[in-house]
Amino acid sequence: MTAPELVGYLAAVLTTVSFVPQVWHTWRTRDVAGISMGMYAVFAVGVFLWLVYGLLLGAWPIVVANGITLALALAILAMKLKWGRSP
Repeated sequence: MTAPELVGYLAAVLTTVSFVPQVWHTWRTRDVAGISMGMYAVFAVGVFLWLVYGLLLGAWPIVVANGITLALALAILAMKLKWGRSP
């Protein structure tokens, strides 16, 4: 593995894993007050486009990392929709 590949894999792992604590915290507390619907929606679209880009290139590290990140971002959006509404 070359140095650029190693850096790319490490970046992919860290940026993907960085969403796990937010998903876990939100799931556990059901507190979505601090979650920006707009930010996560735009972010999810951007990650989806990175996923498509990876698919078009056949770059599986990009596909896997962005597929997982998209799932986590969509989970946060779903929780915001479910628990963020006023009674």
